[in-house]
Amino acid sequence: MDGLPQPLISDIGVWCQQTLKAPIGCVGVGLHSGCRVNLTFRPAPVDHGIVFRRSDLGVDIPARFDRVVETRLSTVLAQGSARIGTVEHVMAALAGCGVDNALVEVDGPEPPILDGSSAHFVFLLECAGIVAQDAARSTIEIRRPVRASDGDAFAELRPAAGGLHMAMSIDFAAAAIGRQALSLRLTPETFRHELARARTFALVEEIGELRAAGLAQGGSLDNAVVVDQARVLNPAGLRMPDEFVRHKLLDAVGDLALSGAPLRGRFVAHRSGHTLNNRLLQALFADRSAWQETTPARLSVAAE
Repeated sequence: MDGLPQPLISDIGVWCQQTLKAPIGCVGVGLHSGCRVNLTFRPAPVDHGIVFRRSDLGVDIPARFDRVVETRLSTVLAQGSARIGTVEHVMAALAGCGVDNALVEVDGPEPPILDGSSAHFVFLLECAGIVAQDAARSTIEIRRPVRASDGDAFAELRPAAGGLHMAMSIDFAAAAIGRQALSLRLTPETFRHELARARTFALVEEIGELRAAGLAQGGSLDNAVVVDQARVLNPAGLRMPDEFVRHKLLDAVGDLALSGAPLRGRFVAHRSGHTLNNRLLQALFADRSAWQETTPARLSVAAE
């Protein structure tokens, strides 16, 4: 993805909400459904947030933590009986690029998986252009620690200044993965260069069971890293030695973006996935003393 356009995020974007300059779309296959899917990113007005539109059903589904109905292998949102699955890579790209308001039209049960990362979605967003809007961007400031855990796995949000700091560690028995850890401060630049290209991954022994359950129907070596103990089965190998933990952190960016506004604090996790990430947001917003919504005094593009 060395041919990506340079990011169009201005300093104004730190203070103002942002949307797309123009619509842009792509076509691909859903990871779990195996269905051919069309996706279109569209600009949206101030305070719209991110909304998925099932264009085949005529139903809008807000991208919020309280609309999550399943987290087994992906993050699934629902509005009534309408569902949209595997939203985390799209949400990560939008959050990583600093897009606050967008309508994401999808004509099937999940977005296309493309190469299994967020890189192609970042490419589309930057090709469309990202523009500042005449309204302040609110952030959610973490005021005290909140934690979700399951055995030795956990996810935690803690107070911290200066945006969202993230740290993730993983530990897999498969020798090709093993123990990995990564920490960074989330910005459009760090997301683009450190996380966006990291692909989803699977253990070879799990694939038969997944497909028997009607899942991973669109999965292949073109859109996932497949591990067999000490071996990576993809002919071209890994994109980076610690691609696995980078993808886990990418997933966390997408899951945390369901908070509805950028978080300001520190995210620390060990062996966390979609379930713990969502439980963490549920715990955060259930405790009104743990967070505060803040809006900068610098209000608009016009003020520039």
